[in-house]
Amino acid sequence: MLLRLSSAYSRLAIALASFLVALTLSYFSIRQALASYAAERDTLAGYERAVRLEPANPQNWYLLGHFWESNLENPDPQRANSLLQKSLSLDPHSADAWLDLGSAYEELGETAEARSAYLSAKKAYPASATVAWRYGNFLLRRNELPAAFAEMHHAIEQDPKRGAEAFSRCWRVDPDVEAILDKVIPPSKQTYLAILRDLAGARELDPALAVWKRLVALHPSMSPQEIGAFANALLQGGRYSDVQTVWQQAVSMMTNPPPPDPPGSVIWDGSFESGLAGDGLEWQFPRERHGVRADFDPSQHHSGAQSLRLLFTGKENANYADACHQAIVQPGASYRLSAWVRTQALTSNEGIRLRLLYFDKTGFKTVETADVRGSEPWTNLTLTWTAPPESRSAQVCIARRPGDAAEDNIQGSAWIDDVSLVPVAAETSKP
Repeated sequence: MLLRLSSAYSRLAIALASFLVALTLSYFSIRQALASYAAERDTLAGYERAVRLEPANPQNWYLLGHFWESNLENPDPQRANSLLQKSLSLDPHSADAWLDLGSAYEELGETAEARSAYLSAKKAYPASATVAWRYGNFLLRRNELPAAFAEMHHAIEQDPKRGAEAFSRCWRVDPDVEAILDKVIPPSKQTYLAILRDLAGARELDPALAVWKRLVALHPSMSPQEIGAFANALLQGGRYSDVQTVWQQAVSMMTNPPPPDPPGSVIWDGSFESGLAGDGLEWQFPRERHGVRADFDPSQHHSGAQSLRLLFTGKENANYADACHQAIVQPGASYRLSAWVRTQALTSNEGIRLRLLYFDKTGFKTVETADVRGSEPWTNLTLTWTAPPESRSAQVCIARRPGDAAEDNIQGSAWIDDVSLVPVAAETSKP
């Protein structure tokens, strides 16, 4: 249907009405944009301006209430309470507003009202990890442990990254580690590893071992490097049997474990086949220090696919003992330390040897093999050593003593392979 305008006045009236509508829409759009810009400044003045510009927007009231509820320097839970209730009067389905209202009520000591607000948040967003987390923490503070554990469990199911923090918070109020693992922590490799890292850092070794047992029960694909901090903490705590067991279990879950070491050897990956170094019962060495560069080298090997190469740059009279391995030993047992060494143009009157560092009742002691220098084919270095009654561990290092003269800088290369520390009784005859 065509609208026929009877006169120029009618056309002018329609044009004027259209202009006024457009102007009104522009005004509200501009005001809304200004309010959004003010709120995005994340300041008290910005939130207050947003409320003045857009008083019908529940988000603006929520942001202003959230500011006063979470302000660490000058909190005002009473003001927050009023502002959040205003937000909820405009949008009663906002889980965030209900959660902050619950926190404000709790700070005011109004526990029943706080509980009601948290339950309203759950009703508004029942699947939310954040809602379950904050309500669970409220219940923990009230010492309502079964309900708190259930909420925490739900939160971690939705957001596994909360697992380590949930374990820590629950353990503060309930020392029963097994109960927390049963009721709060869903079985998950990454969650268990995060908890292990926290417990290792705090030197809480018995709870960590309980978590490790749960992790092993999952039979996940594993690299020993993933438990490096845990293994280090066990070593530093003198838990030698535990670290040996944990390390063997971790190795058994590797996707591509290195070839087995000689039977009974307490050196792990003595042939350097894993390419791992750094923590626990791995080889430990800096890549470059004191004029020595250390790395795995697939171009040279006594057996397997690679060896460890030390490149001496000729810049220092190196006093080197930085490539080391921690070995767990039995007090009173005799061991045979063995390795194969190849050298190329290794200068100076001090070459490469093996050094074993241990502790007895008089302090720290060392024993050493002979050294290899110059250019030599693969040469076996060996010694026999008996662990004193005080020794539960020993450190095996690839070493070089400083030369006789201060300017006796060493240059050239050495390769080391097939390192083992085997109980003498466990040795088999060799051709």
